[in-house]
Parts: sequence; structure tokens; C-alpha cells
Amino acid sequence: MSTVLGKLETQLFAYIQLRGQPTIESEEVVRGLGITSIQTRELLSRLARRSMIVRVRRGLYLVPPRLPPGGRWSPSEFLAIATLMMDRDARYQVCGPSAFHRYGWDEQVPNLIHVYNNRLSGERQIGSTTLSLIKVSDDRLGGSESFTTPDGARAIFSSRVRCLVDAVRDWSRLGGLPRAFEWIRGELAQNRIEAKALVRDALRYGNIGTLRRLGKLLELQGVDRMLLESIQRKLPETTALIPWCPTRPKRGKIDRRWGVVFNE
Repeated sequence: MSTVLGKLETQLFAYIQLRGQPTIESEEVVRGLGITSIQTRELLSRLARRSMIVRVRRGLYLVPPRLPPGGRWSPSEFLAIATLMMDRDARYQVCGPSAFHRYGWDEQVPNLIHVYNNRLSGERQIGSTTLSLIKVSDDRLGGSESFTTPDGARAIFSSRVRCLVDAVRDWSRLGGLPRAFEWIRGELAQNRIEAKALVRDALRYGNIGTLRRLGKLLELQGVDRMLLESIQRKLPETTALIPWCPTRPKRGKIDRRWGVVFNE
């Protein structure tokens, strides 16, 4: 695609370079270039269609620090996520398959990035990044770690331990079970996580089903009795049973202590 720019496009990119900011809003273009709202809307839409800037939402665009060779540009997935979340004043953390890949449990690089946050839900496309936004309550956010990417964006991921809890709790959405059981066994065996930390995050971020399944798993792994009892104290009395592996037929040995049908 040609990178030949018209007068307004040239003025806009000169203004973008002068500002030195990764985003620009329509209202600022109106003021900065002295053009009408209609001209601004047409200008930004035209550049977005040519993949020279990227639309985050109506009126807000990510822009390159300088016009890239060939003209086409797309922000990193972390810059896209951070910009969207900052615009909505949202807390967030990347979870699911992207985190599973980051921690070496899954070799496949996912096309869809799952994001726990406290503002937005549904799918969103920002440039070449496709997001699955999962709205959760504030108390389900945490247990995270962050780093700064080469383009200066802050990337926030669920921690290694938190991801294992999420893989069990949110198994149907994140595709965690039954693989998560093997991941947990491996992480414990190689001392990459501590059973105490897993129980801590399970009690804070899990639900009853999570606690039952992890209680059974940790019992099988021979962890300290006190840790098992700390889980069991949080479980209500019930005669209802849940399957150890929800994706398999509910047939197998019944474990009354944890209330699971061990159908591995």
C-alpha cells in the first residue's frame, strides 16, 4: 500500500511526532490542526483503514512514534491492552492460554488473549490483537506480576500460582482441565511452586468446586495435613458430588471427604 500522504495526513503525523505520545483523541486533532470535527473523523478513519493508526474506541487512537516503513503499523498486544484498560480506568491481568504459554505449560501461541478486568466484557479487536475481556469483581483481581515491554507498555499477568487456580476454577472458559492437574503435579514436583502458596490463592480466588478438586489433588500429592484442613474448613456440609474432571462421564470412585467423583 502506498505511503504517499496528503496535506492533512502529513500535518497529523508531524503533530504526532511533536507530541511524542502513544495515543491521540479526536478533539485534540481538531484543536491541534485547526480542522472541523467532520474532517477529523474522516482523516482518522482513513488512516485507520490503511493501518497507519489503530482505533481503540470511537475518538481514541493508538499512533506510531514515527511513520513505519511501508506505512502499515500495529501496536504490541500489551500496548493495546494497557491503553484500553487505562482509558476505562480498569484493573486487569492477562490470564488463560496466553499465561499458560508464558509459563511453559502449553506450546501453542494463542490467537485470542484472555483478560480478567473489572470494567469490560466480550471480544474486542485492536489492530492485530484480539481480546477476550472477562469482567470479574474487584476481589477476583490480584495474584499478579508485571513487567515492562520494549515499547514501554506495562504487561500484567496472573502469577504462576494464580494461573493454576484459574485453570481449575475457570476450566470451561480457559480450557484448563484436566491439563491443570498435571501442571500442578509437575510444578510441585519441580519445586517451582509451594503447596502453601497454591492453597493461599485457592482460598482467596477459588470457589467451592476449586477447593474440592485442589483438596483432593493435594491429598494425593501427600501435602501437609494442616494445609488440607485449612481447605476443608472452608467447605460447606453437602451430599452433592462434583466430577473430578468435568469433561468426562461422572462415573468413578466417590470421595466423600472432598465431595468428588474421582473419574480420572
